[in-house]
Amino acid sequence: MSPIKVLIVDDDTTILNRVAAYLDDRNLQTFTATGMHDAQEILKLNDIAVAIIDVVLDGANGLDLLKMIRKKYPGLEVIMISAHNNMEMVIEAMHEGAVDFIRKPFGFLDLDLALRRTRKYIDIAKRLRNVEDTNSLINREIEKLIDKEFIGVSPQIRETVQNAMKAASDGDVNVLILGENGTGKEIIARIIHYSSKRKNHNFTAVNCSAIPETLLESEFFGHRRGSFTDAKENKRGLFELASGGSIFLDEIGDMPGNLQAKLLRTLEEGKIKQIGGDQEIDVDVRVISATNRDLKKMMDENKFRVDLYHRINVLPIEIPPLRDRPDDIEPLTRYFVNNFSQNKNRAVPKIKTEVFEALKRYHFPGNVRELKNLIERAIILTDKNHLDLQDFTIQFQESRRNKEPIKQNLNLEINEITLIKKALNATKFNQNQAAKLLGISRDALIRRLKKHQIKIQKIV
Repeated sequence: MSPIKVLIVDDDTTILNRVAAYLDDRNLQTFTATGMHDAQEILKLNDIAVAIIDVVLDGANGLDLLKMIRKKYPGLEVIMISAHNNMEMVIEAMHEGAVDFIRKPFGFLDLDLALRRTRKYIDIAKRLRNVEDTNSLINREIEKLIDKEFIGVSPQIRETVQNAMKAASDGDVNVLILGENGTGKEIIARIIHYSSKRKNHNFTAVNCSAIPETLLESEFFGHRRGSFTDAKENKRGLFELASGGSIFLDEIGDMPGNLQAKLLRTLEEGKIKQIGGDQEIDVDVRVISATNRDLKKMMDENKFRVDLYHRINVLPIEIPPLRDRPDDIEPLTRYFVNNFSQNKNRAVPKIKTEVFEALKRYHFPGNVRELKNLIERAIILTDKNHLDLQDFTIQFQESRRNKEPIKQNLNLEINEITLIKKALNATKFNQNQAAKLLGISRDALIRRLKKHQIKIQKIV
């Protein structure tokens, strides 16, 4: 592994040489410059990881060099040094992206601490990039647009994303996303929108259960001033605002019946009418719906319209719960640990193997959202350099024990032999009592003894 390359920029050659010698002894590869021009040339030719820059250079301002580095080399970390105790200068340096500020005269311990913090940031960023590159199922551009992580290696989640991309390739097909709470239904909806030809238009997310029933029609289709008591101004509805783009109707199973009928008409005709309005307005919207409810059962109970169901369910996409895809737990855990450590300015803790094993046994009623919360809480509470089971809440540990699956061999024949031997030992080989313990007749026990060639003798 090649050593970390460090650039030192200071017009005081005594300090320059002392710092360079010290860092060389610590197996860092150092480069030195006394001014802006030399520093720029070194930066062009070498992959510098850390720059240590004096604020005051001969005929130049170190802050200008800092600004140039942050613009041209955003991955490079900068430590500023200065003999001036000027708080405004410190604030400006930090505002411009310096990772640390050391005041002269400084000892090597100060430099060590600053470098350790800086190298920590580099290490965190590198680990985070590795996790993202290895396990992310979508490209970086879409990840930035959806502003959320989507990590996975399991065949189930890969199939889910593939289906989402197929839906995205058709900019008009209506999609119904099915899955439990916390599985990431809105993330899938955003992936569909931002991977489609509609990506440059609005993506509007609506939680149908969060809007009071009396306001739903107004929110969806808009209203004219004076059409009801609180209609003080004309208002455009969400469908009109989303025209050209996509509208995500989360918890569509909670939509009241009268609005279901109006939504159906909008999907069939591509038109809306505002409350109190007398003209129809054309809208071009792809509808992506989601629910964790059983819509088929609701249709049987006349709580959800059959015709609306078939309109929104042109392409169904089901997101499997986290407990059904344990292969995704480790990459998700590593991602969250790295991400929270970086955001909270903490060293990335190592994760004990027992943590992964326990997480894979856990039921996860809250799915990925619950895992994310568990990891964040553990990062906040731990004061160690690793995560173990003690860093998780008592409730989580108790639930994990309650949900622990059967580990023994499930081969029927092997277990039958074992149970027969245990019953015989427990009854001191009394066949009548052993049969009673096993819940079978004595004749049935005898048949099984012959089948498995079990001899009536003391079994150890």
